[in-house]
This record gives sequence, C-alpha cells and structure tokens, in this order.
Amino acid sequence: MTALFALGAALLWGLADLGGGLLARRAPALTVVVVSQTLAAAVLGAVVLTTGAWREAGPQLWYAVGAGAVGPVALLCFYRALALGPMGVVSPLGSLGVAVPVTVGLLLGERPGPLQFTGIGVAVAGVVLAGGPELRGAPAQRRTVALALGAALGFGTVMVLITEASSGLLGLFLALFVQRVTNVVVGGAALCVSVRRGGRALPAGGLRGILPPGGPGARSRSGGPVLAAVAALAFVGLADVAANGAYALAARNGPVTVAAVLAHLHPVVTVLAALLFLGERLRPVQTTGAALALTGTVLLASG
Repeated sequence: MTALFALGAALLWGLADLGGGLLARRAPALTVVVVSQTLAAAVLGAVVLTTGAWREAGPQLWYAVGAGAVGPVALLCFYRALALGPMGVVSPLGSLGVAVPVTVGLLLGERPGPLQFTGIGVAVAGVVLAGGPELRGAPAQRRTVALALGAALGFGTVMVLITEASSGLLGLFLALFVQRVTNVVVGGAALCVSVRRGGRALPAGGLRGILPPGGPGARSRSGGPVLAAVAALAFVGLADVAANGAYALAARNGPVTVAAVLAHLHPVVTVLAALLFLGERLRPVQTTGAALALTGTVLLASG
C-alpha cells in the first residue's frame, strides 16, 4: 500500500503542476494561486470539521502559518516559470527543493549518507545542463530558470515547516488547512496590491478567458466556460491537497524513505504529460539535464 499511495501522490502532484502551468499561461499566476488555494482550503476546512482535527491545535501551528506565507511565493514563481518555459525543464528544477531539508539536517548535526552526497552532485550537474541553454538565451529564458530555482527553495522551506507543524494524520490535516488559509490571505493581499497598481486579476475575457477557445465547456451557452474554468482551478488546488494526503498515508503505512522516493517522481508525470498533451520538444542537453536533476532529487530523498 505504501507504493500505491506514494505513486498516487506523484501522479497528483505532477498533474497539478501541469494544470497550474497551463492556467498561468492564460490568467495571472497569482490569480491561479489564490483561487485554487481558496477552493482547496474550503475542502480541507470541511475535512477538519468532520474529522475533529481542530482538536490538534497547538503552538506548532505557527509553523503552518510560516509555510502558508512562503507557499504562495513559491507557487507564484513556479507557475510563472511553467508559463514561460518548457515544463520538462521547469518541473525537475522545481523538485530540487528536497535539498532544503537536507541542508537543515546538516545544520542540526546530521550527516548525509553516500546516496545524498551523490545526489547533491548529480542535481547540481542537472541544473547546469538543464539551465545552460536558457542562461545564455534571452532575459525571459534566464528568468524562467531563476523562477524555477526560487520555487524549489520555497517548496523545500515549506516541506521543513509543515513537518514541524503536524503530528499524526489529523494534525497534518489541520496544518494543511492552516497553511492553505494563510496562502489565501497572503496571496489575496498580494493580488489586491497588484490590481491597485494596474494589474489584472483576470484575463480580458474574465473567467471565460482562462480556458483556450474550444476547450471544455466552450460550446455551452450558459456559463459553460466559467464552470469549466472553476473546475480546472479546483482540480489544481484539490490535486495538491489529495497528493499531500496520499503521501501522508504512504509515510504512515511503510518506510518513509520508500514513500519519499516514489512521491518525488512527480516531475516524470509532468514531463510525460507535457510531451503527450502539449507536444513539447527539448534540446538533447536539456533532456539530459532534466533527467539528471530528477535523478539527483531521487538520490537526495532516498538518502
């Protein structure tokens, strides 16, 4: 069951990355973050109430607040990177956030094993190869790499904070709910500031403009595109929540190392989905770099 739940988490995270990236290509990335996380918070709130997880409240939830403050920034960077660059490169680079918990462990006196040391070297080589062509390109291409690595740092920080914020499955549900609520507050405030400065909260066509012409619901005469856009945003937020739940179940029912390695294969899902549905093509050096970055992530998690 551990493998099943962990692979389910990888599948859901990979599809959420793909969905979020596609939506951010037609709508402001900050809007995608705020709306998807609002829908996720609503569902998690219902889970917390029905399971009685609110009884797990304690001072440790401040870590969840911290994770919620960092999360929107990481998601915003990640979605913008996915909107600007090839998903086959951005997703593996974003997954390098697993290096942050390793660094924290070093500062606390832990010593990584041979696999982790190998993973660090492989991951760095992957970043150089995957980002090399972009770093020599236009400013927008260099920005894509910078955003992806910034997102990785944020995701890794969230991993550390959310671990400290929960104890047990019910505690995890509550911590994730608090994190999502903070996401909405921080992201919503940033969105309001952006709008006041002249930015747009929605594309020119409103919610109808989020999905491409001819997409799901486009032929409906009564709010079909709007409902389809809300459904797509809900999927992104709920897939992320479900992935967290699946990973928690995997870690509780078997070795955490196995669960972490399998769950961190989510970039493979994004890469394959982008190749299948978007027809993306990568340069050979980028393909090699993305593969090395993913390999380094697996080695870091398995150590």
